[in-house]
Amino acid sequence: MRISGLGSWREDGLWSYVYPWLVEHPEVGRPAWRLGTGSDLRLIDEAAAEIGTLPAGARVLDVPSGSGVALRGLRPGQGVQVVSADISTTMLGRTLGTARARGVADQVSPAVADAGALPFADDAFDLVVSFTGLHCFPDPRTAIDEMVRVLARGGVITGSSIFTDTGVRYEPLRRAGARAGILGPMCSTSDAIRWLRAAGCDTVDLRIHGALGYFRATKGDER
Repeated sequence: MRISGLGSWREDGLWSYVYPWLVEHPEVGRPAWRLGTGSDLRLIDEAAAEIGTLPAGARVLDVPSGSGVALRGLRPGQGVQVVSADISTTMLGRTLGTARARGVADQVSPAVADAGALPFADDAFDLVVSFTGLHCFPDPRTAIDEMVRVLARGGVITGSSIFTDTGVRYEPLRRAGARAGILGPMCSTSDAIRWLRAAGCDTVDLRIHGALGYFRATKGDER
């Protein structure tokens, strides 16, 4: 059974509007997000801020880009190249709208891409970000393999996701999201850590905050 109206990430569903609206309106979004997920939206801002620390010429992959939440960390005139990848052209259109509104459109290139088969070369990016995305993918392990494959040696992959082992309190959230087509099969935190290491990351940090886990891993210099 599927809950009508919310829509999957391939569609122009209600949830694809709600999430970015919450992020952009923190006075309402933060308490609403905490009520629903037990987490703090400021953690996403803090993770996105890493983009703003990169030097000119650095390359970033944001997947899935959604409505461009990760661009909150990009500074006008920074000289960073961001590839915003998503399976939905509607989402990419919103990402470009966000980029224009934030004055960073000259640094953002859209790409229609499946996270399970990214159309990019090995070691192509210095930073890969995936905010509230891993739980949407139909095959999270393959998505992790692909994101680490396109990450340069010594580069960082960072992001957030709903995980299956964050407690029974959030089981209704996970079930409702799956029924609505918003959430895929998901994975546990131990799965994600194991897959990141197997893909080539030698330093992995994953911290649970409410229903979500926030991860950051570094790709090793050698395999």
